[in-house]
Amino acid sequence: MRLIRFGPAGDEKPGIIGSNGSRCDLSAHFQDWDTKFFASGDVDRLAEILRRDAASLPVVPETERWAAPVARPGKVICIGLNYSDHAEESGMPIPAEPIVFLKASNTVIGPYDNIQIPRGGEKTDWEVELGVVIGKEARYLASPEAARSHIAGYCVSHDVSERAFQLERGGQWTKGKSCDTFNPLGPWLATPEEISNVDALPMKLCVNGELRQKGTTAKMIFNVPFLVHYLSQFMTLEPGDLISTGTPPGVGLGMKPPKYLKAGDVVELEIEQLGRQKQICVIL
Repeated sequence: MRLIRFGPAGDEKPGIIGSNGSRCDLSAHFQDWDTKFFASGDVDRLAEILRRDAASLPVVPETERWAAPVARPGKVICIGLNYSDHAEESGMPIPAEPIVFLKASNTVIGPYDNIQIPRGGEKTDWEVELGVVIGKEARYLASPEAARSHIAGYCVSHDVSERAFQLERGGQWTKGKSCDTFNPLGPWLATPEEISNVDALPMKLCVNGELRQKGTTAKMIFNVPFLVHYLSQFMTLEPGDLISTGTPPGVGLGMKPPKYLKAGDVVELEIEQLGRQKQICVIL
């Protein structure tokens, strides 16, 4: 299943990508793809509705906004330097354990919404990442293998960063990652059975049509089950929480000389089997 949400900001409705590629409205059956939905196990009820009534679901008009495929997460947890080739690009050693930081949950926006360059921002950067959404509570999981059943699905996550805030204003990663609009998400959330091999997904990002990032999840130092298991040893992962799992090489900070986003720039990114995003950068 490929879950989507649609509608104006603050009034989003749940839906799904139908077998013919159209967006279908499920708001008559569910309130939202949120913590309550995942925690209640309603994914099984959704599957049954699709088996029974898929052909009768209303089609979402093409003019409707694409929203983030899940409602505002309780937590957005990010992993730094999780690609071996990105660590090399950054001139930093491969981490012995995952580098973990938090990002404000109100950064999450739709996949085609504008990115706002923040007031005082000088070094706004791009990062295409594999997003993982938690499907059921995970606390002190016994093993990475046990973590698999706690995953609701996967999506494209754009971990936008303001490097001046992150690296030059007291060394606080969170404040360089948490500006408004700094986490476009989607276009859809693919449930695990939709993905043939999450450990080998090609990904890329372009700025103004120029390829900047090209990589694959095969280069992840810590894979998805490891990360879910690892994080569960330090915090309770709740249904609907989002994990952004790191980025491949090609970020603006690593270019020589560095390059950053400016007003009018167009960022396009994609991960195979998870769809594409497109954002225009604007001044806040």
